[in-house]
Amino acid sequence: MIGLFNFARTIGTKLFKEEEEAPKKIQAYIEKDNPGVKDLKITVKEGIATLSGEAESSSALEKAVLMAGNVLGIGEVKADDLIAPPAPVGTTVQYYEIKKGDSLWKIANKFYGNGSQYKKILAENLEVIKDPDLIYSGQKIRIPLDD
Repeated sequence: MIGLFNFARTIGTKLFKEEEEAPKKIQAYIEKDNPGVKDLKITVKEGIATLSGEAESSSALEKAVLMAGNVLGIGEVKADDLIAPPAPVGTTVQYYEIKKGDSLWKIANKFYGNGSQYKKILAENLEVIKDPDLIYSGQKIRIPLDD
């Protein structure tokens, strides 16, 4: 389970100008492409977003954290109060920070040894990656790994 996750505060999707409007804007952003979280509540203080609610799965929780963290102005996400069932046995996910020059093809080749598997990464990050051709350095994504 994710307790605290660090992000690059100076990059990401621009959703708000003033921190006071951040909770409402981030909540609307997550709920628009809701990965499976109900009763979502968000607070933001000094660049730290705190999420609470109930996720239908561990992947829904992780996606909500990544969606909040990949927002400009958010440097950390706390999700101790975002409840989710444990991941199924044998499920392994690695988090990856996109680097300059990366593409989903290159990332898939690195993790799976086959660039054409990029669709697997995209499918696991649909809420985080809106356009597979527009990923950016510093963005964090989930990489599902087979055991």
